[in-house]
Amino acid sequence: MKQDILIADSGSTKTEWALGDVRVKTQGINPFHQDDETIRNILKDELRPHLSSHLNQLRAIYFYGSGVRPELEGKMVRLLSEVFPEAAHVEAHSDLLGAAIALCGHHEGIACILGTGANSCLFDGKAIVENVPPMGYILGDEGSGAVLGKRFLNALYKNHLPQSLREAFEKHYQVSLAEVIDRVYRQPMANRWLASLSEFIHQHIDVPQVEALVIDNFRDFLVNNVAQYGRKDLPVSAVGSIAYFYQAQFEEAIRKEGYTVGEILRGPLDGLVEVIG
Repeated sequence: MKQDILIADSGSTKTEWALGDVRVKTQGINPFHQDDETIRNILKDELRPHLSSHLNQLRAIYFYGSGVRPELEGKMVRLLSEVFPEAAHVEAHSDLLGAAIALCGHHEGIACILGTGANSCLFDGKAIVENVPPMGYILGDEGSGAVLGKRFLNALYKNHLPQSLREAFEKHYQVSLAEVIDRVYRQPMANRWLASLSEFIHQHIDVPQVEALVIDNFRDFLVNNVAQYGRKDLPVSAVGSIAYFYQAQFEEAIRKEGYTVGEILRGPLDGLVEVIG
């Protein structure tokens, strides 16, 4: 493990950093939503002090994060270079590319992110060559935690799941149907709330209808996204909490759709460290 390369996996909620054996967590960095000063302060106040005894060795930085669109890569490179002038080489790329590198290394493959949201790509071992737009949880995001929560509530209140499960759900969350509607349609960050229902869903995965719902969610993801790449010869790999905690169901969906199972990781950082660092 190289001691001179700083690697980051960043989401909107948190960023995980690795420099050799050192691991640091800061708040999330998203250049699409945050201005320069906000990002600069996170780097200066939350990250740099934890790395002070290692900065004399720092040679390169590789940052992978949500919101790092091609037009915003330069912004992240500039801010990282300002705060860490010790680094002679700095790169910033999307979280999807980070996931692909962590999952596939230098090999061709299909890489997916399955967490609150969902995404996928065809990776040639160096770069993303195809990407079906995920479209968000209202228009797309099949396979994601948010869509899983949405489908679960639909099945729950349209009587496709046992009545006892509805009673358990309403007792656990202290909600009624009216309150569920309010939470989804009137409260902020409905996607995160929907995804948070995954914990309850997972606790009841032994209910056959629930497991079928989970598998169908993954199959929809494969049919509507992965199938577009036309590469059933390549393994399907994924990072993210939904893929990780529902690994058995995800693998079943993969096999049912005629693909082979690749790597399944909770997060990409260790994979990135192995490939890059």
